[in-house]
Amino acid sequence: MPLPLVWLDGRLMPLDEARISPLDRGFLFGDGAYEVLPVYGGRAYRFDAHVERLDRSLAEIRMAPPLDRAGWLAVFGRLVHANGGGDQLLYVQVTRGVEPERFHVPQPGTRPTVFACAQKLPVIPPAAIDGGVAAITAEDIRWSRCDIKSTSLLGNVLLRWLAADAGAAETLLLREGCLTEGSSSSAHVVTGGRIVTPPQTSAILPGTTRGVILELAKREGIATERRPVTEAELRAADEILIASAGGGVRAVSTLDGRPVGGGSPGPVFRRIYAAFKATQREFSTELPA
Repeated sequence: MPLPLVWLDGRLMPLDEARISPLDRGFLFGDGAYEVLPVYGGRAYRFDAHVERLDRSLAEIRMAPPLDRAGWLAVFGRLVHANGGGDQLLYVQVTRGVEPERFHVPQPGTRPTVFACAQKLPVIPPAAIDGGVAAITAEDIRWSRCDIKSTSLLGNVLLRWLAADAGAAETLLLREGCLTEGSSSSAHVVTGGRIVTPPQTSAILPGTTRGVILELAKREGIATERRPVTEAELRAADEILIASAGGGVRAVSTLDGRPVGGGSPGPVFRRIYAAFKATQREFSTELPA
């Protein structure tokens, strides 16, 4: 549930007072980009990486960033501290803004709509860490520019819904016989003690937590490889790891109802998870009050 105060177009206000026009292109077309980032103890995790990815997504849809790094830092700081600080999950969305009529081609000079809100950071149950989570597979039905963190998320919604229907935590996506990512997370397999990650293409979001896993693996002396992961390799993996801003790092213990490896989180996951928890402060940026 969102916390009571939100940021909209330069103002901090109660959520129930926030108003966005129905002619906003984000509402009509899903014409915008967004970011989600966790805050641990008032510190924004991988702040610079998230801002850089937002800027990149906006550039790909031919929009200029409405704020620079210092501006986003100030907005996030005000929002987090106004909502009590502590551990939160921030959501920020930039749409192309409001135009006088619904027309596919954007009009020049439209002012973007900037919205941000926060919620309490979800607590991952200990059972999901100690025992892992269930996942299913499905064909990747999304568009071909998944490298843009667009607000047009219907494909992701439908795919994540499949997991919910199956009582699973995530849907791992397959395109042309290879793993891309999860419906709302990055995905990695472990084979022979090595972490294998699908290469960055337009079919995959440049995940910030994905980058963290690779960086932590390097610190831990765990070999990594970026290359296509076939469906057969996914199903035969010793371990499967998923990672996201809200869910952190988790192990998949069953895939389509069958155990992954020994059916419980493996040694590579445990090392990465321990390193992830130990470096949360190091990898975070203090938010100003």
